[in-house]
Amino acid sequence: MDDREALDAYSSTVMRVAQTVLPSLAAVSVQTRQGMGAGSAAVINDDGNLLTSAHVVDGARRVELAFSDGGVVPASVVGADPLSDLAVLHADGETAAPVRLGDAATLGVGQLVVALGNPRGLSGSVTAGIVSALGRSLPTRAGRVIDEVIQTDAALNPGNSGGVLADSAGRMVGVNTAVAGIGLGLAVPINATTREIIEALRTTGRVRRAWLGIAGATVPLAPEVAVKAGAKVGMQVVSVVPASPAAAAGAHAGDVVLSLDGVAIADPTALQRRMVEAAIGRRMEMTVWRNGALVDVVVEPEELRVS
Repeated sequence: MDDREALDAYSSTVMRVAQTVLPSLAAVSVQTRQGMGAGSAAVINDDGNLLTSAHVVDGARRVELAFSDGGVVPASVVGADPLSDLAVLHADGETAAPVRLGDAATLGVGQLVVALGNPRGLSGSVTAGIVSALGRSLPTRAGRVIDEVIQTDAALNPGNSGGVLADSAGRMVGVNTAVAGIGLGLAVPINATTREIIEALRTTGRVRRAWLGIAGATVPLAPEVAVKAGAKVGMQVVSVVPASPAAAAGAHAGDVVLSLDGVAIADPTALQRRMVEAAIGRRMEMTVWRNGALVDVVVEPEELRVS
């Protein structure tokens, strides 16, 4: 294939994705106490639900959706989860056909992706690029970290938040959420975890998570510890929140967490992944390295409250 054929194939792919996804995309206008805001959202089912970024609708008093066919309908916020920066809306009127949801786990670095949204009020904008990296972490305004974030060089600008990051088949594999610099855009992945979050927001309006009340950092284990623990790294506890479940269980700074409920804990992210709704109120065995010995601590996570 010569250069002209390659460019034609590239253009054809981007055009096909745009034609497939743009009808499902809406420009979001949000009125808050501070004024007006804007973003993007995508229809995700035939019930009139749309997916967007939580920060787009933060503090929303009124939400309006504008589609590419000229239709404008009001919408309500069904649920928002600041910890994943995802929100589900419901259109109070007719919407377009839903976008197909893909799986970010199928992406590879260097793969073509297309970003669609409404940057700076320019509705139906399309940019293309590649997956620059996978597995990035993104701190949220709520103080948690979103895992497995997609990094792309497809141009993103204010207003793209909540828009679609699509693969070459026109499937939504990410929710555009942040501009970290020129040629550096970030998107929350569509995967098994976010699908559960979306479903929880759609059905109950909220996401429940467990909380232990410890902060830590990854540390390498000494060879003799690694042999006993069956791992090379663990999570050293840096601080314990007073009156937290971890404090009640007797955990303290300096402990090195090796496993929780039989699952190895190598870093704070691994612990965070265990703090799901099913862990709330359930007694769990946490193995730590303390003063030269393995110690089992029984913890009972509580529900995380987000103000």
